Amino acid sequence: MTQPVPIRRAHAPRLLDLCCGAGGLSMGYHRAGFDVTGVDIHPQPRYPFAFVQADAIDYARDHGHEYDLIHGSWPCEHYARVTRWRGRREDHPDLLAPGRDAMQATGRPWVVENVPEAAWNGLLRPDYLLCGTQFGLPLRRHRVFETSWGGGGDLVAPCWHRKNLLAFEHKGERAYADAMGCTWMNNLEARKAVPPAYSQWIGEQFLALERSAAA
Repeated sequence: MTQPVPIRRAHAPRLLDLCCGAGGLSMGYHRAGFDVTGVDIHPQPRYPFAFVQADAIDYARDHGHEYDLIHGSWPCEHYARVTRWRGRREDHPDLLAPGRDAMQATGRPWVVENVPEAAWNGLLRPDYLLCGTQFGLPLRRHRVFETSWGGGGDLVAPCWHRKNLLAFEHKGERAYADAMGCTWMNNLEARKAVPPAYSQWIGEQFLALERSAAA
């Protein structure tokens, strides 16, 4: 595994990544041009940028207004279909609504990411539905993004799928993590990660809209 070197960018827009995990989406925002800070309630020894171990909702309430864009990947286990096979949804917190409320209260632009089931249940507006195949990645991994600006901007090509793009067809978890572009993570971290390509595209959409509004 190759550990990215943390980089701080002077005068770059600041991005707060709540429930950041090991930093898959953080890396995408970094590549889009943001100076990234991640927050997670659990230690993240391989997280590649500035990191704060804290409750994400509390941190958003106290510090969210200090950032140019806030991203929240609130835990998806409560909504994901796979939870029915591996446990009970009741054992996992439902933080999507309170997390979104905390982000909205900052008055700053925000993005929420979750599994498609959250949109199917009417809990998340599907402004963007992204898949690895839309970005040339050899994997199927659908994620829904709701944004404070309600979508818009450029569109990506439709996703396309083959059987061998599913996680269990990649000849091991390490191969799947590498296919996502999360080469610095261990296998356990990568299970919950989202490819950086998704948030790089989201971040670029946001910055383009900001430039257009300022013109």
